[in-house]
Amino acid sequence: MQRRWTILPFSPDAVSQLSLETGYPNSICKILYQRGLKNAAAVSDFFSPRLENLHSPWLMKDMEKAVNRIMQAIARKERILVFGDYDVDGTTAVAAMYRFLKKLAPHGDQVDFYIPHRYREGYGVSKMGINHAFETNRTLIISLDCGIKSVELVDYAKSIGVDFIICDHHLPDKKIPDAIAVLNPKQVDCNYPYKDLCGCGVGYKLMSALAERFNMSPKDVTEFLDLVATAIAADIVPMTGENRILAYFGLMKINLKPCAGILALKNKAETKGPMSITNVVFIIAPRINAAGRMDDARKAVELFVETDPIKAMELASALHSDNTDRREADKTITAEALEIIESDPVMLSRKSNVVYSEHWHKGVVGIVASRLIEKHFKPTVVLTRSGDLVSGSARSVPGFNLYEAIYACREHLVAYGGHFAAAGLSLLPEKLNDFMSRFDEVVSSSIEEHMLTPEVIIDAEIPFSEINFKFYRQVQAMEPYGPENMRPVFLTRGVTNISSRLVKDEHARIVVKHEGVVFSGIGFNLKESFQNIDLSKPFDIVYTIDENEWNGETTLQLKVVDMRP
Repeated sequence: MQRRWTILPFSPDAVSQLSLETGYPNSICKILYQRGLKNAAAVSDFFSPRLENLHSPWLMKDMEKAVNRIMQAIARKERILVFGDYDVDGTTAVAAMYRFLKKLAPHGDQVDFYIPHRYREGYGVSKMGINHAFETNRTLIISLDCGIKSVELVDYAKSIGVDFIICDHHLPDKKIPDAIAVLNPKQVDCNYPYKDLCGCGVGYKLMSALAERFNMSPKDVTEFLDLVATAIAADIVPMTGENRILAYFGLMKINLKPCAGILALKNKAETKGPMSITNVVFIIAPRINAAGRMDDARKAVELFVETDPIKAMELASALHSDNTDRREADKTITAEALEIIESDPVMLSRKSNVVYSEHWHKGVVGIVASRLIEKHFKPTVVLTRSGDLVSGSARSVPGFNLYEAIYACREHLVAYGGHFAAAGLSLLPEKLNDFMSRFDEVVSSSIEEHMLTPEVIIDAEIPFSEINFKFYRQVQAMEPYGPENMRPVFLTRGVTNISSRLVKDEHARIVVKHEGVVFSGIGFNLKESFQNIDLSKPFDIVYTIDENEWNGETTLQLKVVDMRP
């Protein structure tokens, strides 16, 4: 698949000044400047994260109300229900809040938790969950990673004597639920300085405020940073500001002294060496998500509140099994969906993909949509049968507003929701063809042509002579990586081949020279790009830098992202 290369712009004068102030080379300062770090103080804070730099939780709108209501509930021995979504952000947030509140109400079952079933109840606050609270005499629900759009359900809870405190990070509608307190920095009238916390991060802020009010040790809150970091990684929120601080210290805890649940998942996955955010995203998070996709996400919370290592390992094994089932379903459905697309010339010619099969597992259709985009770069909808309806998930390509496209098809839908990059939808079976035609019509008329070609964002153009272990350590100090702070990508022009070949007919193994300096590298799934290169002539490569250990020797190597003549 052809890609377009975009080199991020920078101000040469500003970068030179930043280099002068900090002592870092221009190539590093280009990246720092592009990421909004424009003076020595900002660079120092970036490279030396401190928990002391987190904002006061009391700056968040309604924090005082939330803390006062929880203190009242604890004092009166009211029964509290911690409620959260079934994904990683929701389950980690619920586990952390439940464990924290158990410190304040350790006896009996004054505090309990509830995760809605993905298929019986759906996303977010559910009437079934509220009824469960009422039937078990719980007068306060603390919702995490959901609730900001649950206006009618919060009203219903209030009518039967159940109060709500909402901790959410999703974009609010104009009407806010009539809860006791709504903690969400994205509210237009909330002056909290950092707007990009995940749901677990908002919960962490509430725990921090409660810890202050109850004169608890900071360690009573920071012990949950491994769960917060896991949520930040999995929810793909910007790795900036407070998220980066929380993730930095959360990763330290994951690697040094994680909770029994995280440790069990690491052991089950047979991880080796220190974990990075990327490891959390691809090793830990899928196993947590698999519980809700394939069975019941309550298992994930049970894992994270368990303190017995043996029991934690049993629960981790169940999640590992769910993930194995999820991967098999994902692989099978992706192959079937690709066959549908690639055997249909009309579909191949469209600017969108909509695929359907009534037997596909509903829990993996979103993952499959993302897989299809890797092969056919266009907005994609994957649908399956769910009871009397056809339902599924949609994923977008960067820059294209998927939610607006789905909204434009609303006359054919029973239900829909989502955001810029992802959406869910349901429709009647007889409306399927109408929806497919309308969706492609909307996409074709509104998507810009360049959006249909994957973009490679390049941070800096450098010669091989700049690459050494000191430079690599400076690059690695930018971790943890994530949105708005991605692993730096470099461009070197005019490299010459020494020894390059395809491995397993798919991957490019290269040894190349630039201005007398030689590096080896590997480019996964770059067969098409590699075959477009005339190895007898200089060519350009885009890459990240990695360490490679072999026979006790550590060297630097290139992880090739793309190459072209």
